[in-house]
This record gives sequence, structure tokens and C-alpha cells, in this order.
Amino acid sequence: MNRLILLGLLTFFTLLEARIIDAVALTVNGEAITTSEIAKVQRKAHLSKQQAIDLLIQDRLQKVAMKNIKISEETIDAKIAQIANLNNISIPEMQRLLKKQGTSWSKYRESIRQSMKKERFFKEKVSKTILPPSEDQLKLYYENHKEAFAMPTSLNLTEYSAASEKKIQNFLRTGNSSGIKSISKTKKTQGMNPAMLSMLLSTPDGGFTKPINAGDKWVVFKVNSKNGKKQMSFEDARNAVAGRWRQEQQAQALKDYFAKMKTEANIHIIRK
Repeated sequence: MNRLILLGLLTFFTLLEARIIDAVALTVNGEAITTSEIAKVQRKAHLSKQQAIDLLIQDRLQKVAMKNIKISEETIDAKIAQIANLNNISIPEMQRLLKKQGTSWSKYRESIRQSMKKERFFKEKVSKTILPPSEDQLKLYYENHKEAFAMPTSLNLTEYSAASEKKIQNFLRTGNSSGIKSISKTKKTQGMNPAMLSMLLSTPDGGFTKPINAGDKWVVFKVNSKNGKKQMSFEDARNAVAGRWRQEQQAQALKDYFAKMKTEANIHIIRK
């Protein structure tokens, strides 16, 4: 066969294959979901093909549900200022850090906008459908999930301290230990201050707590490990029970909301 004809055929089939790889798999109310999108979600989230499709359908439905929610530039500015204040850095410092990480300021602002839209959507459309639990409901939940409300008997910690919050925040951001004192210690959970215990238990192993003002210094704890195990009583675990119950109710309410939207959506399967 003529080499030019053969080359032309190879080019044709290569282009055809590329179009097939990135072809439209389905549409949701006219919004396309491509085969490459599905494959990307599968890889990144370690999901099956159907799970990835369901997630992308929910993404399109959520965009429809949020389309009339508007977040002003002033509201975004206020949120960013709040985040900067919590991290004890200025806006210019935040911009430099984001640039160093490869994130543009406009992309960061858009991520804040989308996050705030999701929060408002959930508050306005979903959370109001969740009724507060009765004491009996919480006790029943506790009895059915007792294994989730066991706590360690001791905590292996490293305490980092400095004269100022700025030094502690800089240490957390950069790992620079200049001017930082560290002490390793093991603390028993029994008799520990409830607020401190809650903060330490909610910090994952290897993670840091938020900075704490200890009067004459600023302190942050690294939780190295949680050791031992003891069952919490319902009274001791009540806040944790209520929090976990609400998380599950929120997840189910969100699932039900989009399941209803899905039955009303125009979903057209183009290729499986």
C-alpha cells in the first residue's frame, strides 16, 4: 500500500480514537459528561465507573440547584479576610503563599465562591429538613454504634511553644523551629479538661492542634499516637453522639435531595 495512504489512514484512526476517548457519554439537562471526565474521577477518587458517573451526575444537578445563588465580591473579600486572620497572615502573604503553591488568586477566589455557594445551598435547601433528635433517638444511636464512642486511655504528644502566636503560626506553616521549644509527654485522658480532650481526640495522629494561648506563651500540640481503649458512657459521649448523628442525617438528606432531582432530570445516555 502507498506509504502516504497508509500514513493518512493511521492519522485518521488516531484522531478517531482520540474523539472516542473524549466522547460525550451522557447529558444531564443538556450538560455533557465526557468519557474522559468519568475516567479522571475513577482514577482520582478510586471509584467504579458507575460510581464516577453518579458523582458527576450529582455535580451537574448541584450546579443547577445553585445557579440562582449569588455570592458578592464583598462577601468573598470578607471570607478571605477571616481566613487570613485565623491563620495570622496578611492578604499579600496569603497571595504569595498561593502563588508559590501554583494557585492563582482568581482561582482561589472562585474556590471560595463555590464553597460559600455550597454552604448556602445546603442551609437553604437541605439542612432545614433535618429535625433535632430526641434524647431517646440519641441513646438508641449510641447503643447501636458503641464502638464509635470508645476513647484512648492515654495520648502521646509533643508540645511546641513560643513567646508569640506569630512564631507558632510560622512554625506550622514552614516547619522552621527557630525560637520554638519542644517537649514530649504522655497524658492520661481520665480527668483531662473536656475542651482540651475534645480538641486532642479530634486531631488525627501526626496532626497538630490549633495554637493555644497559655498566658505566658503560645502552645501547639502534635498528636503522635492515641493509646489504649475505654468505652465512654452515653453522658460523656453525648456531644459526640449528637455530632455524628447529625453528620449522618446531613449526608442522607443530601443524598435524598439529589435522588429526587435525578428522577426529575432529563438524563440522556449516549454511550455506555
